[in-house]
Amino acid sequence: MSTSKNTVGAIESLWRFPVKSMTGERLQQMEFTQSGVLGDRAYALIDVDTGKVVSAKSIKLFPDLLRCKAEFVRAPRLGSDTPPVQITLPNGEVVRSDAKEVDQVLSEYFRRRVKLSRTAPDNFTIDQYHPDIEGADPGGNRDAVVEQKLGSALFAAIGAPSPVPPGSFLDVFPVSVMTTSTLDRLKELAPETRFDERRFRMNVFVKTSQPGFLENDWVGLELALGRSVRLNVALLDPRCVMTTLAQGDLPQDTDVLRTLVRHNRVQIPGIGQYPCAGAYAVVASQGSVSVGDPALA
Repeated sequence: MSTSKNTVGAIESLWRFPVKSMTGERLQQMEFTQSGVLGDRAYALIDVDTGKVVSAKSIKLFPDLLRCKAEFVRAPRLGSDTPPVQITLPNGEVVRSDAKEVDQVLSEYFRRRVKLSRTAPDNFTIDQYHPDIEGADPGGNRDAVVEQKLGSALFAAIGAPSPVPPGSFLDVFPVSVMTTSTLDRLKELAPETRFDERRFRMNVFVKTSQPGFLENDWVGLELALGRSVRLNVALLDPRCVMTTLAQGDLPQDTDVLRTLVRHNRVQIPGIGQYPCAGAYAVVASQGSVSVGDPALA
């Protein structure tokens, strides 16, 4: 990893997602550990009948998952047990993760038997829907649902060391980062589409002034956030159907992904060309960061 440093901007926003594929929490300060953001993707739903992890990428079985809101009842703290989460369903019903009826409430809402879990199964697999967009998937899948291994199960399958620990619900790497330059470039390319930061579900947004997809040149660099946090940028972030889904006041819009296919489809070594936005990283030095802290690369 290169360690030369130039100021690239300042932290614009910080996000943590207590329950996988549910709406997250926008924070003013965030704690980074070796395993990623403290409390990020701490919980997820498991489909009891299939044993698969429930994801908003499985839009046919769980179309409203991204409309569910999850927030910790109190802030996670280093060295302490993960606190409960409060889940607000799109129909307004509220349930806590430590309530005895939580699985029943969630199962009744989704009309499938699910359970809320703190630990990913060893064979961490989701059903991922690939929309009918040419070039979005290097495997050629269009309007198709494909089983996808994630987390440590993915790296076990390819025979590589895993950057995320067993039992983690993180997809691939511990941390995700994106610049406002990338959002601004996408807005220039397709001004009729709403490229809101919420669509990309990143942990860190860095406010930058240089034009273009800056993260494309970050792989292999060390990114410094604030006084103590250091991230090693490992891989560009391949984007999928998640970026197109409705959430909050954002409508469903496949042009989000289609614009990336047209304008930032990048060759990722060993796996093919993907539409990319943002980057994945591992934590080289842990600590806390706050909105407004400088970012250097």
